[in-house]
Amino acid sequence: MKKRWWRKLSPKELLIDFGILVFSVGILLLAGILVWVSTLEIPDLSSFEERQVLQSTKIYDRTGEVLLFDLYQDVRRTIVPFEEISHHIKNATVAIEDDQFYNHIGIQPTAILRAVISNLREGDLLGGQGGSTITQQVIKNSVLHREKTITRKVKEWILALKLERIYTKDQILNIYLNESPYGGTIYGVEEAARTFFGKSAKDVTLAEAAYLASLPQAPTFLSPYGNNVAFLQARQQLVLQRMFEQGFITEEEYLAAKAEEVEFQPQAVSNIRAPHFVMYIREQLVEKYGEEAIAERGLRVITTLDWELQSKAEEIVYKHAETNVDRFRANNAGLVATDPKTGDLLVMVGSKDYFSTEIDGNFNVALAERQPGSAIKPFIYATAFNRGFLPQTVVWDVRTQFSPACPPDSTSSESPCYSPNNHNNRFVGPINLRNALAQSLNIPAVKILYLAGINNSINLANAMGITTLDDPERYGLTLVLGGGEVRLVDLTHAYGVFANEGVFVKPRSILRVEDSRGNILEENQIETKRVLDRNVALMISDVLSDNVARTPLWGANSLVNFPNRLVASKTGSTNNLRDAWIVGYTPNLSVGAWVGNNDNSPMGGGLSGLIVTPMWREFMDVALAKLPKEDFNQPVINLVGVKPILRGEFLDTSLLLQNLQAGETVDLRDLYTSPNSNIHNILHFVDRNNPTGPAPTNPENDPQYRNWEYGVQAWIRTTFGESTQTENNPEPNN
Repeated sequence: MKKRWWRKLSPKELLIDFGILVFSVGILLLAGILVWVSTLEIPDLSSFEERQVLQSTKIYDRTGEVLLFDLYQDVRRTIVPFEEISHHIKNATVAIEDDQFYNHIGIQPTAILRAVISNLREGDLLGGQGGSTITQQVIKNSVLHREKTITRKVKEWILALKLERIYTKDQILNIYLNESPYGGTIYGVEEAARTFFGKSAKDVTLAEAAYLASLPQAPTFLSPYGNNVAFLQARQQLVLQRMFEQGFITEEEYLAAKAEEVEFQPQAVSNIRAPHFVMYIREQLVEKYGEEAIAERGLRVITTLDWELQSKAEEIVYKHAETNVDRFRANNAGLVATDPKTGDLLVMVGSKDYFSTEIDGNFNVALAERQPGSAIKPFIYATAFNRGFLPQTVVWDVRTQFSPACPPDSTSSESPCYSPNNHNNRFVGPINLRNALAQSLNIPAVKILYLAGINNSINLANAMGITTLDDPERYGLTLVLGGGEVRLVDLTHAYGVFANEGVFVKPRSILRVEDSRGNILEENQIETKRVLDRNVALMISDVLSDNVARTPLWGANSLVNFPNRLVASKTGSTNNLRDAWIVGYTPNLSVGAWVGNNDNSPMGGGLSGLIVTPMWREFMDVALAKLPKEDFNQPVINLVGVKPILRGEFLDTSLLLQNLQAGETVDLRDLYTSPNSNIHNILHFVDRNNPTGPAPTNPENDPQYRNWEYGVQAWIRTTFGESTQTENNPEPNN
């Protein structure tokens, strides 16, 4: 057999030939790259002083006719000489943006290679880390269009090398500091210093300079007037740390700057409508398209906002919030309205006054995480209904110690004990879930959370749009009384799932985005997913709109009762009245409102319903007048074959029937205290892991059984006298 030729070569010869091959391929690739680069049209730096003209992004309401804000209509930039910029600003910028600025030639090959490797790992060759020097950023900001292409990046490298031969390092840094975006329409460090601190760039302190150096990386996200101030503060601390590590400041200066409390000037924004909503939209645009695109590409953004409703909501919120200051020591309020069928965000009022300096008005309370109190209860009850419990199911509203580690007669809530109270400090005894939810009783709610399961409840809430509840171990049974945190905008959307009969609609705030030529870049369609059984959603709506069931709490003719329309609603408040909520809905509208203080200080002088409901009701009247009347469909509840306790039969009435048939009467006390009454807590009849299945063989094995049973029997003894059922009277621990 003829031997193949390479087998005649020694390993050394093979290695040499392979090296020659690799070298030849490398030469060819390099030659190809050089030829390709030579064909690129590189801008002439002689025109470097000519800056690009920004085409501003415009944000409109849902009609496309009402201009809410022109993002860059009033670009502000003040050019100052290099010597009139604080050396702290210069050093802070170099420390955080390009610590080798004074050593490289315009580009850093090692940084570029690291960025390419990192981006390849993330599957985004052109995104992620840029490896850009300050010189490259000057080229990017001043000469080139900022689309993410390899060609543009190569041009950037070449021009950076050229720029370094034309200008000194200080000249390049001066251009960077005078050209960089610092948020919104603010360009250049002089304008930024005057806007944020009310002083010239030459007069800022070290701590202020670190803030300024923090901003160009993400000026929208890190804005001191936005909802991400904590991230800005963290980056400012990082800048100071880098300055210290690189020898720009002493340890004494570092520690003093870290401790300095920097005060920002009030935000000045003009010609803006629905400011909280606009800033919310702006953050989304920056996240998707980048700062450069919304500054230069002249985007036309059609949002979901209903300007007519928004303007009315702003007026209503301001009026009631001003009244609440004196009446309830509550200095702020917010309101959100959504369309349950489309997911559209129709109204977003993030505070009583965006421009108020007294309450930090630009902070958007609709996006803040606050404890919802009882406003979370419908999600817990929905989870229970999903598992087979019904509005007719009876639980016991009695004093209950929920910690198995504590005596059943303990009323303590000090760890590890937990014995909450009702809002009215009363206990009604046996009550069905319809009335328990409608009247917002706490003890039944905690029991329902235990029966529904904490994980199950959180999973359902997440599926319905509340994603801030993510740690079951943290909340425990306090979850149902508002132990977690939610956002008003999410809570309002989530109630919309009940309104939409269990179908989740992905929230929308942007309908369409067009470029300057009218080409559609983005058009958001309605996206739906069933996350809750339709009949369960109808049960919740039926309960929350039942005026008879809620009358003991509200009265028959309250602000939540709409005589000519069914409106479901639920209020909530937190410990010490730090938050007051109400969310209400019809099939075509969901509205949530919040009242409180930004600093989380407690309110006073009234119940949560009195504090927040008047504002919500006034807006509901306005909004519903624009919408056609739609009533909720009725749930179908089949009680055939359902175990007695689930269908509401907690009492053995056979004795009553016998006596009635014999023409005799039975004292109610006899029904409760008879040895044959068979009255127990619900765990006696229901296995929480299989509610609709057989009764548990040994119900006492459930860790909650003993304490729940003690509460039931203690209530019977207190209400009707000593029972003859010794087996129904467990003794408390001594």
